[in-house]
Amino acid sequence: MATSLPVGDAPHDAASAFPPLDSTYFPSQLLWLAISFATLYFLMARIALPRVRTILADRQQKIADDLDSASASKAKADAAASAYEQSLVLARSNAQNLVRTAHETAAAESERRRQALEAELNLRLAGVEAQIAETKRTAMTNVAGIAREATTAIVEHLTGKPADPTAVDRAINFSSSQ
Repeated sequence: MATSLPVGDAPHDAASAFPPLDSTYFPSQLLWLAISFATLYFLMARIALPRVRTILADRQQKIADDLDSASASKAKADAAASAYEQSLVLARSNAQNLVRTAHETAAAESERRRQALEAELNLRLAGVEAQIAETKRTAMTNVAGIAREATTAIVEHLTGKPADPTAVDRAINFSSSQ
């Protein structure tokens, strides 16, 4: 007759011990451990590890290629920056030359205009001086006539007789020559 034992109340004999800890099963467990270990080792050594090695080598090669590409790109960027700096220096030099040329051209144009204006003013001045000389000559001629008339009127008023025109001319010529 079999008696049913409640769970957890099993007797502590060798037949009911936990099998992995039972010493009677150790040889078969060691055999299966060796077979499992050998199989896993074979699978890892022949399949998984070569793939991991290939992935790591590919990754290392990609990193090296990327570093080489980055170095080449940096060299190109440095060359482009150097070319940019040289073109900037050249552009500044050209701009300075253009400014200097424009300044010289403007100065030359200003000098030409100044000389043309001076020439025009000198011509006007010469014309005005000639006009002044003509006006002075005309005025002097009128002064001599006015002096004759005044002298004749004064002599006539003082003496009551008309004045001698030749004596008046001599008197006026004598005073203007001194």
